[in-house]
Amino acid sequence: MSKIERIDIQRIKGVKIGHEQDTFAGTGCTVLIAPNGAIGGVDVRGGAPATRETDLLHPINMVDTVHAVVLTGGSAFGLDAAGGVMRYLEQRQIGFDVGIHVVPIVCAASLFDLHVGDGRVRPDASMGYRACEAAFSETDLRQGNVGAGTGATVGKYMGPQRMMKAGVGHCALQVGSLLVGAVVAVNAMGDVLDEHTGRPLAGVLSEDGKRLCSTNELILQDIGNPKNVFAGNTTIGCVVTNAILSKPQATKLAQIAQNGYADVIRPVHTMNDGDTVFALALGEVGADPLACGVLARMAVACAVNNAVREAKSAYGLQSAADVSQGADAE
Repeated sequence: MSKIERIDIQRIKGVKIGHEQDTFAGTGCTVLIAPNGAIGGVDVRGGAPATRETDLLHPINMVDTVHAVVLTGGSAFGLDAAGGVMRYLEQRQIGFDVGIHVVPIVCAASLFDLHVGDGRVRPDASMGYRACEAAFSETDLRQGNVGAGTGATVGKYMGPQRMMKAGVGHCALQVGSLLVGAVVAVNAMGDVLDEHTGRPLAGVLSEDGKRLCSTNELILQDIGNPKNVFAGNTTIGCVVTNAILSKPQATKLAQIAQNGYADVIRPVHTMNDGDTVFALALGEVGADPLACGVLARMAVACAVNNAVREAKSAYGLQSAADVSQGADAE
């Protein structure tokens, strides 16, 4: 069996990744830039997405090359950050040559973080621009309460008063010459489980704030009395590989990568989440698309776990490090 090696995601040289955030306001954005372009795909599976340029990535449509993906807070307001990314890339002649101008292809997805910090402040074009600057200067890519994960939270079935702090995480894996990485901002309605043991890491807190409850069990307890569930959720991410893939194959890679969410988030892909995964194929090495999918699923699950483990308590919310591990459905 080929050995799977966990590597620093910044070893995938065809992509630059950077964060920018407003820690006081509790929001931020994360950008992944492919200076030489990448074949793009996307899978939107949640029922409440806020996205940009996802139709462009449908395999039947013309453009197949993407120059950046933006993961952002600020709900739909945060999609403004993509404008700053476009300006940065245009200034550096990174984009789709239309003859008289260069048009960068910038896709984006946003999560809802308006309920923490100062919801009147959202990622904008200037923040997106600064995230691009960071992408070309970052030497140690942080996780947790940075970028799109600055205001991210999980475990919101019982409302904001019992949710927990999450963040952004990344993970990359290598088998031979094949590299696959993932960056994920975790803002799920559900709980996050350990990728290896299935034990809960973060989710709905008990009323006394000392234990974790099972969101699935809480939902089933309410089966005869549906409740108005907090709607501000969404886990958004991007998978990057150095493999040579076609546009349909990149789309399938994004679809398979969603299984990484399902492995460690319970429940996932609900009507109250906007779960989205982008895929970027850098076209450097030949590889079996099935192998890419296997590694993408693993990398996404790992990135989700890292997002929760690296998160720190903030905005009056506890993090995984603050709560004893174990589920106690009420």
